[in-house]
Amino acid sequence: MQSIVEFFNYLEEFNAVSVAVRLILATVMGGIIGMERGATKHAAGLRTFMLVCLGAALAQIIDMHCVIVYGTGDPMRLAQGVINGIGFLGVGTILLKGRFQITGLTTAAGLWCAAAIGIALGAGFYEGAIITFICSVLTVTTFWRVEYLLNKKYRRFGIYVEISSDKYIRQTIDFLNEKYRVTDIQVTAPRSGTSGNVGIEANVHNSDFSTSPDEVSRKLEMEEYVIFALESI
Repeated sequence: MQSIVEFFNYLEEFNAVSVAVRLILATVMGGIIGMERGATKHAAGLRTFMLVCLGAALAQIIDMHCVIVYGTGDPMRLAQGVINGIGFLGVGTILLKGRFQITGLTTAAGLWCAAAIGIALGAGFYEGAIITFICSVLTVTTFWRVEYLLNKKYRRFGIYVEISSDKYIRQTIDFLNEKYRVTDIQVTAPRSGTSGNVGIEANVHNSDFSTSPDEVSRKLEMEEYVIFALESI
């Protein structure tokens, strides 16, 4: 038991062995987190996460090396730069697909977290890095089910209706309110570009998950004044 404690104390020191262990762990941990993102076809996958975590660990090691060797500097200055830089990388993974369809947020957060794990490993803070790594893996592999159930309960979508005349605006809004209790109603220019037509957009809150955008569109198109209706994206 004492030898194990001594070994971990040795790894917390700044030497060639501890540097190698920190960089290897950063590569492995970053890769494991990135495996799930890559398997689900996200922009940043296995190699991206490996490189982010490895680079962050190396940046922290360089910072500590300079402080130890030259006796000057701030051991957290490069770490701060890494965290700020990862923000720009994360933005590149976020895509806005529609009114309620934003993808890449989890990937961006994962990259940021992988960088933080790398910094912790680079600083020799193994306990924090390992605990954060375990929590990160559980988050991306298990808690998506909880997120899905929550999204299912509070799911919503936008609907666009194009009507033949502005005299049917009130009638259309009343129909939407009565049938679907919509919110955020907006009267817009017609998407078809047809003179005289009017567009109406609204949000349908589908709390019981039984109403689909196609069903709403079909019911709206049964009204004689409705030209067409579709999910608003």
